Amino acid sequence: MRKAKETVQTVSATNNKEEVMSQVKFTVEKMYRLPDAGSLKAFADVSINDVLVIKGVRLLAGKKGIFVSMPQEQGKDNQWYDQVVCKNASTYEDFSTVVVNHYQKEAA
Repeated sequence: MRKAKETVQTVSATNNKEEVMSQVKFTVEKMYRLPDAGSLKAFADVSINDVLVIKGVRLLAGKKGIFVSMPQEQGKDNQWYDQVVCKNASTYEDFSTVVVNHYQKEAA
């Protein structure tokens, strides 16, 4: 319980949310290409600020090009739910850009 309070204090110590968001660093740790899997092009493991890793990020080919899909789990109602959610669009855009650029650089 004490650790949770310390974490909350650390986060609340920075009053400017924009400053915190600009410090987020995404790094593709591993990428598993799937050349014969239809619209599924690759899986990636993405590190956030070298302290947290999201495993199972998917790269899919859609009508508008390659896009990123977060890991999902099927609920009891047979609907699929994201397990990782970006709280704002700019963070998702930064995340997506890093992953797609890594995929495209490997392809070249």
